[in-house]
Order: sequence, then structure tokens, then C-alpha cells
Amino acid sequence: MKRVVVGLSGGVDSSVAAYLLKEQGYEVIGLFMKNWHDDSVTISNECPWLEDSNDALLVAEKLGIPFQTVDLSEQYKERIVDYMFNEYENGRTPNPDVLCNREIKFDVFMKIALSLGADYVATGHYCRKGTIEKDGKEIYQLLAGVDGNKDQSYFLCQLSQEQLSKALFPIGELTKPEVREIAAKMELVTAEKKDSQGLCFIGKVRLPEFLQQQLQPKEGLIYEIAADSSVYAQEKPEFTSLEDSLAFEAKNIDYSPEIGKMVGKHQGAHYYTIGQRKGLNVGGTKEPLFIISTDVKSNAIYTGQGNNHPGLFKKALFVKNAEVHWIREDLALKSGESMEVMARIRYRQPLQKAILYKFENGLYVSFEESQSAITEGQFVSWHLEDELVGSGVIS
Repeated sequence: MKRVVVGLSGGVDSSVAAYLLKEQGYEVIGLFMKNWHDDSVTISNECPWLEDSNDALLVAEKLGIPFQTVDLSEQYKERIVDYMFNEYENGRTPNPDVLCNREIKFDVFMKIALSLGADYVATGHYCRKGTIEKDGKEIYQLLAGVDGNKDQSYFLCQLSQEQLSKALFPIGELTKPEVREIAAKMELVTAEKKDSQGLCFIGKVRLPEFLQQQLQPKEGLIYEIAADSSVYAQEKPEFTSLEDSLAFEAKNIDYSPEIGKMVGKHQGAHYYTIGQRKGLNVGGTKEPLFIISTDVKSNAIYTGQGNNHPGLFKKALFVKNAEVHWIREDLALKSGESMEVMARIRYRQPLQKAILYKFENGLYVSFEESQSAITEGQFVSWHLEDELVGSGVIS
């Protein structure tokens, strides 16, 4: 009998995942990860993780599976929280959920599970795992969940073959309504529970407040750049090489106060991200202001009116070599090679047509259509049909 450790989060998805595994004849153990216990940063006085671990326990009891809690808050702080602050201070916007899966669930947590004699680790993600054989060797695939609305393969875009080999995604073939239906039929306490929001596992923490407690406010100015500014009217030069041409399309525009007009003040450029609209508190413009650039060195924020402002759009992005990750190592591009893919630059974005170009120093993703708010520090994932084959950090 194969043993599976399920990460029970106290939500409906992982509850149903555990139930399905039991039905399939696995020996199932439920583990709840406690990743946070610094009460100074939880905003509400409710204690979400207590509530969640309690729900997870009730589900385990109902299913008749052993249950325990593991405290991973130290590793979480080191690998996720510290990393996030560092990224924010450098003016990049990290994605804690992608990191949490790579660093916590499928690394620290997986090692604990394997030490308990588990053959697999299962989570309640809406995605599927495929297996193909190539040159006599098994290769694992990360496939989109069947529920197009909930496909969460993006959050697992940094997993390795090794991690995938030990992973199971029991609800990947189901839609959210089907999952809720099973939970209701089984009378699981989580059946009606709303989907969790907020940072992966920190519970009800809102990011700006969380950041503000750690990063010092620093007053700076907000500038507005006109859509018809000369900075957008530059002719694209003739390039002799494809690499130079892509580098031109991927590079950020250098804004300076002289080309804009001052429209307000802010409390620190490091709190803001490209494409953000809320939280600027600048009124009186015809269309809402969107952030098109932040400069943490000079502590300036540059904005433009409306979501069609030219400052929001770019056709290409770059990923440094060290940050290019192939789930399908067998498909990895060598320098000089290219590949037609579908790509996305954020969770829930519809897949976009793109071409990958690999060069000595890294990889360019060149989109057929210009993309809005390509954000440094976020992940780009690339796909062949319904398979996520690789990803990278946008630089």
C-alpha cells in the first residue's frame, strides 16, 4: 500500500484531495503546516491558522486518517518573508505563492513527508501530472487543471522533475463545483468554506500593511507622464542582430522628473508595483492613474492615465540564465535556439502567443501582442498546449 502525505490546509480543496486518495486505496496521512506565529503582523485579532488547523483536524477525523501539525515558520520566514522584503526593497515584486510551493510545500514539507515513509506528497492544487517515456526514461509533466477557471499550474511553475515525481494532484480532473459537491456529500466541515485569500499560509495579512511594518516609509513624489510624451515616439532603430532587437523591446524606459508633471506624494516607492491603480490617492485626472514605473533609488513613482497608456506595454521580456527553469529539462533550449509557446506573466492571465529565444546570457520571451504591466520579480511561465514546460523570473 502506497503512503501519501496530504498537506491539509483547512480548505475544501485539500480536504477533498485527502478523501479521493483514501478512496483510491492509498494510506493517507494529513499534515497541517503552520508557517507563521508572529502575531505582531496579523492584522485581525482572529487567529486564522488556529481556525484552519482545527478545520483540518476535523476533516482528518471525519476521514479517519492520522493528523499532525508541523511548524515550518522558521523556514518560511527565512525562505519566503525575508526574500520578499529584500525583493521589495530592490524595487521588484515577488510572487510568494510560487515560492511557497517551490521552497516550502515541495521542499521542506516534502522532506518531512518522505521522512515519515511517504511515497508521495499530495496537495489540493487544480493541476494534473502526466508521465511520458522518452529514451527509456520516465519524464513527468505538469498539466493544466481541467477546470479552466481554476487552473493553478502557474503556482507550481518552479517545480523540478524530482519534486514532480513525488507529487500527486488528486483534484486536477475536477472542477471547483464538483469538489464542493463531494465535500458536501461527505459532510466535510470545509464544504462551504470560502477560498483563502492573502499570503500563502500567513492568513489574513494584507500585503501593504505587512510590508509597512517592516519597510520604513519614505516620502517621495508621484509624476504623471503624458501618453503622447516624446519618450514613446522614438523610432525603433535598425538592428543588425535579433538579440539587440529583442533587448531593445525588453528594456525599461528610463523616466525622469523632467518629462513628467508632479501630481502628488507617496510614502515609499517600494510599496508600489507596476500596473497598480489603487492606493495612489491622486484625484482630478480624467482617467485613473496607473503606475508605469517605480524608481526605488530616487524614490519616485511614474504614472500614466488609463489602462491603455503606452507606458504600460512591452512586447518582450528577459530572463537571466540563472533564473531560467525548465520543468521539462529535455526540452531546454540551447543558445541560438527558439521555440513557439503560449506564455503568461501572471496567474489567471489568458495564455499569450510568444516565441522563446535563447542566447548566451539568458532567454527572451517575445510576445505576438504587447503585454501590459510586465513586472520585474514576477514569474513568466511557458506552455506547449496544456503542459507547463518552464518558467523564469522576469528581470
